Amino acid sequence: MQTVNIGIIGGGTVGGGVVRALRRNGALMASRLDVRLRVARIAVRSRRKKRAVKLPADLLTTDWREIVEDPKIDLVVELMGGTTTAKEVVLAALRAGKPVVTANKALLAFHGEKLFAASEKSGANLYYEASVAGGIPIIKLLREGLIGNHVTELYGILNGTCNFILTQMQENGMGFDEAVAEAQAQGFAEADPSMDVDGHDAAHKVGILASLAHGFWVKPKRVFTEGIRHVTPQDLEFADQLGYRIKLLGTVKAAKDAPVQVTMYPALVPKSHVLASVGGVYNAIYLKGDVLGDTLYYGQGAGQDATASAVLGDIADAALDLKHDSPERVRAFTPHEANGEIGAIDDVVNSYYLRLNVLDRPGVLNQVASTLAKARISIASVLQPEGQEGKNVLLALMLHAAPEASMAKALKAIGKLAAVKKPTMIRVENF
Repeated sequence: MQTVNIGIIGGGTVGGGVVRALRRNGALMASRLDVRLRVARIAVRSRRKKRAVKLPADLLTTDWREIVEDPKIDLVVELMGGTTTAKEVVLAALRAGKPVVTANKALLAFHGEKLFAASEKSGANLYYEASVAGGIPIIKLLREGLIGNHVTELYGILNGTCNFILTQMQENGMGFDEAVAEAQAQGFAEADPSMDVDGHDAAHKVGILASLAHGFWVKPKRVFTEGIRHVTPQDLEFADQLGYRIKLLGTVKAAKDAPVQVTMYPALVPKSHVLASVGGVYNAIYLKGDVLGDTLYYGQGAGQDATASAVLGDIADAALDLKHDSPERVRAFTPHEANGEIGAIDDVVNSYYLRLNVLDRPGVLNQVASTLAKARISIASVLQPEGQEGKNVLLALMLHAAPEASMAKALKAIGKLAAVKKPTMIRVENF
């Protein structure tokens, strides 16, 4: 049986999870692949660091170059994170002709084109299933399973941390800060949760999916991104009364002869839609293919085991490609629409939810309605909770569809009304 020697760079949560999973199911994989998988070297920052998964001391090195430059290492698995040293590692491995497996979505989002060019030049493939949605094999699906479809629409809950926070706020009445603290206590959020709660982590992922679906690389700065910091328990309560749930939702929409829309922001999702029921740390991706129709993919999107499972899938693909000497069986990325464009957010048409804190006096709603009318936006419904007393009251408005540019103009004008405190807008996705 042929042996593939693996060099793992990064011995943290994911690296340890991959080592543990290979110990557990390496023999199973070998029997299925007819290839023996052997972890030959592991690069770590510190040999002395205590780890949840014990790594063999004789395999450890603190110099990643020992792995990349070792002629006995057949496959490099980059699990260190970041976009600086990791970029250097992946480029060095590809230029040395070694295939690379990575789970690094930020690296791909910012440097994907350069990495794929290096892969193309050297003939060594780059595998990155674990970079998006953890245990959901969405990369393979878009690149291979749906190769005969135009993906016309894709909607994704792609950040388990944000989904957990919103679920805690919805089900347990927590405020945003309290829900973040709970996510940190359970290990779902970092000490600095900004990458998650401000939407950037999920935006990297939806950009990668959009790139695969439409054949041109979508740079992070072209993905309109908004996080969940401004979502309050009141918004979740209003949404519930109106028949919605609030989710951090990535969207990729393509119309014929029009730029592709790629966005990441919180949105009201109808309770009747399957994505509304996705709670906790789970991810889900709902997409439409012009041949296949509607499909849903659901599973754990992050965490040690889910990510390790995706990495094992890529290791298996790489091992088979090495066994059969077919590194370009499936290319890492095929730029089949080199002239593709991303649409400007101002041109996107949405329906909207608007929460206002207003002075409790006659004529205020009329002022708001007049301001919206000047921007050619009409009100679908108004919700005002009963029993409110005092100087200020809350109003929730559901607005009919309008271009983002019109909504932005109206929000600015409403914010200047003396009777209105800063308004909060959340988009509505009706699929």
